[in-house]
Amino acid sequence: MAFTRRRRIFGSRSQKHYSNGSGNNFGGGRGQNKIRYMRVDPLMLIKKAQPQLISEYDSKNSFADFNLDTIIYKNLTHKGYKSPTPIQDRVIGEIMAGGDVLGLAATGTGKTAAFLLPIIHKLINNRDQRAIIITPTRELAVQIIDEIKAFTFGSRCYFTLIIGGVDIRRQIRELARNPQIVVGTPGRIKDLTDRGGLKLEQYQTIVLDEVDRMLDMGFIGEITRLIGKLPRVRQSLFFSATMSDKARQIASRFLLNPVTVQVETQRASDNVDQDVVRVANRNKIDVLRELLTKPGFDKVLVFGRTKRGMDRLSRNLFEKGFKTAAIHGNKSQSQRQRALDAFKNNRVQVLVATDVAARGIDIDDVTHVINYELPETYDDYIHRIGRTGRADKTGVALTFID
Repeated sequence: MAFTRRRRIFGSRSQKHYSNGSGNNFGGGRGQNKIRYMRVDPLMLIKKAQPQLISEYDSKNSFADFNLDTIIYKNLTHKGYKSPTPIQDRVIGEIMAGGDVLGLAATGTGKTAAFLLPIIHKLINNRDQRAIIITPTRELAVQIIDEIKAFTFGSRCYFTLIIGGVDIRRQIRELARNPQIVVGTPGRIKDLTDRGGLKLEQYQTIVLDEVDRMLDMGFIGEITRLIGKLPRVRQSLFFSATMSDKARQIASRFLLNPVTVQVETQRASDNVDQDVVRVANRNKIDVLRELLTKPGFDKVLVFGRTKRGMDRLSRNLFEKGFKTAAIHGNKSQSQRQRALDAFKNNRVQVLVATDVAARGIDIDDVTHVINYELPETYDDYIHRIGRTGRADKTGVALTFID
């Protein structure tokens, strides 16, 4: 079998700021189907950070104004939450009013807390209520569970996680204990529903989170079938960064007379310095290694396209003395979680990843995102670089191009 042929996609000239380099396509693999490359002008990938454009949001409400349960308010204070973000300010009251909500917000805008806080308030005050939250990736599901743990501390609210890569029999036992909150991914939710361990008709509140990503990953069939099993009387919350035609079709089936809240549509973070690394006649891996030895490259997230390619890249860096870990869809859940924990806790310098890590993963102090290979779409690019420049800090995004 032949390797997938790379297509040259950039024709225009651009600035050159970092080492020139090129070479081996570590993202390729035998027998791979041809994957589309993002077609953009390189100038779209060059932009200086402009943190001065980000003004502090003057929220109309304080958290106290929402009359959240005292346990939630205490936990918010403990976590250092001072005032609502725009999506929280506009969505929490609508959800607490009981209607369906369509929330359009980019990554990193605080939408997880926007839907969790009113849901937890409802469940604390009505123990018979249940909620299910469906997310595209295991990592995002784990992150939501961590947020639930923090917000429900001291409330005796019981919740569980149902994702692939974990013993399904244990998850069936957990569901038999009637948790008030279930967080899961579409594939495992479908498996457990088919086995009778998960009865969707028992959940009065349903959240579809990062819908655009779920559809990109091919979950439209699963989502459509799952919606058909939901109770007719329910509160439905639908969150997405973008609204494709497919997403609109799902929303029309899922939501009833929703309130639409849109804040901060997809755009590159003003806190991220974006630049390109032009490649010419050198081996790309050599250029990456040179960058990683430069001062300031302390916590680096490197994105590529294929699982096999990212494994090869990680091994190559490890053999050259770099502390590195890899995360992609072929890793077991325990392997993925160990890699993320090592990166979060600064035990490795470099996390090599496919786009499984591009959405919803909140890791502090990522100094650089490097697009070793281009993503398929500009939206994917935005999500990738959104892993740095978070929490009012400035980050750097570099993209390798021919």
